[in-house]
Amino acid sequence: MITVEHLTKRYGAFTALDDVSFESRPGRVTGFLGPNGAGKTTAMRVVTGLTPASAGTATVLGRPYATLPNPGRHVGVLLDASAQHAGRTGREVLTLAAILTGVDRRRVDAMLELVGLTEKEAARRVRNYSLGMRQRLGIAQALLPDPEVLVLDEPANGLDPAGIRWMRDLLAGFAARGGTVLLSSHLLNEIERVADDIIVIGNGRVVAQGTTTELLAGAGTRVASVDDSALAAALEADGVTVAPLATGGLRADTDPDTVGRLALRAGVALRELRGGDERGLEEMFLELTASSAREGVAA
Repeated sequence: MITVEHLTKRYGAFTALDDVSFESRPGRVTGFLGPNGAGKTTAMRVVTGLTPASAGTATVLGRPYATLPNPGRHVGVLLDASAQHAGRTGREVLTLAAILTGVDRRRVDAMLELVGLTEKEAARRVRNYSLGMRQRLGIAQALLPDPEVLVLDEPANGLDPAGIRWMRDLLAGFAARGGTVLLSSHLLNEIERVADDIIVIGNGRVVAQGTTTELLAGAGTRVASVDDSALAAALEADGVTVAPLATGGLRADTDPDTVGRLALRAGVALRELRGGDERGLEEMFLELTASSAREGVAA
């Protein structure tokens, strides 16, 4: 269990996190989404005791991370795969981690096999690893102590499609066994497939959170036409609340049949008409973070 309450982090005049609250619960994968610079990594660093909060609290398994007895045994963390010691072999990285946390060294072989690193690859220096191999090694290190909680920042970076599928199954299995997973990723389709809950952050504030089903259900109707201004006027004249979408078109607070009927009455040709529950995670993400996203970035 991860609990974040009214978390604020300031760097001088800049506020990286502003009154952020959320939970990541056992038995569930929580997707943590936001544009670059939104505050995801800062929040994860506070949760794992690497960055002190300016205000608010972050607890793991009911306690601040730093006060857990041997926290590395309870919480598996991967925030930056490139931070591994480049001069050590993959096996040495895991063996040292086992020694430091008091884990049976026999788990090193089991973890290497789990993440798909061969004996030959495990004997190579980390400086000679690809990004995907470093990610696998980082995941092996996070899982080494058989933790109750995983905190993973962009763990699928550098993985090929087969590796991404493997990652999805691994996290789903970990959660199914009662583990807690807090996962950030820019691969929105994968988050949509694996996450039970989603937290969306923008400009250091939580802009939406809930189960994946709830957030993707949306409301009303998504519609696009040859003249959205005229269509919006026709809908509003009939008492329908309308809002423009960052991805183009309109969201109308009514059912598709009503939108189609009013568009026909107004003589506006439609290009798209569908219920709000048909939208995907990418569309929802872009709508919620339109004011804070940098061009071309959805991380």
